[in-house]
Parts: sequence; C-alpha cells; structure tokens
Amino acid sequence: MSSSVYPELQSAVLLCIDDDKDVLECEKAFLESFGYTVLTAASGGKGLELASMYPVDVVIVDYFMPEMNGQEVAIEMRRLNPQAPIIMLSATVDIPEQALKLVDVFIAKDRLASQLLPAIAQLHGGWVPQPACEA
Repeated sequence: MSSSVYPELQSAVLLCIDDDKDVLECEKAFLESFGYTVLTAASGGKGLELASMYPVDVVIVDYFMPEMNGQEVAIEMRRLNPQAPIIMLSATVDIPEQALKLVDVFIAKDRLASQLLPAIAQLHGGWVPQPACEA
C-alpha cells in the first residue's frame, strides 16, 4: 500500500500486542487497510522490545495474556514511552479498575470493529481514515 494515499499517516505507527496470533493477524490486516503501519507482538515482553526500538504512536494491548498481562505491559509502556496513548482490549469487561486507570481507552473485543478506528483517531489527531483503494 502506498503511503502517498494518506500522507498524514506516514508517522502513524500502531503497536498491537496480543497472545492470540489470529487476532494479531486480523488487527494488522484491518488497520493496514486504512493506511496505518502496524507492528505486532505475541507477548508483552516482545511488545516492549518493539516499543524501545521503533517510534510508536498508539499501543493496542490485550488484557489477558500469559507472562505479562495488559496492566503490566501498560505500566512498563508508560515508563518507556509515556507520550504514546494505550488502548486496552479484552474479550471480557471484567477488568480491574487499576488497569483501566493506566490506559486511555478500553474496548471490549466484541465492539472492536466499530470502536477501534474512532478511538485511534481520537488519540492520534482526530482524523478518521477511510479504506485505501487501489486504483
């Protein structure tokens, strides 16, 4: 996909962290179809490693993951990259209040399709992208 389709997105790098590789692939394909650059990590540790290597504009992290849950990732991400907004995802809405206080937006996975793009736009400049069409 050409970055000239949406030049305002050249610096919009999203980091998606989820232990479910199918979810990661789906998020990546969906977000790239709107012109975003998407980095993926299958664990919190790998996500933090990527965030230390690349400039990240928005972090999207699952709450329930082995080794490091989304709350632990958010704590470390705030230390590593305090200016990057964090969107937390979960298949359940039963997330501890202290975890929700660490993030900018919480989205239940069953509402991902309708709420993810507006949340990213709100956190990264207010622009809601449209799907890129190959002409």
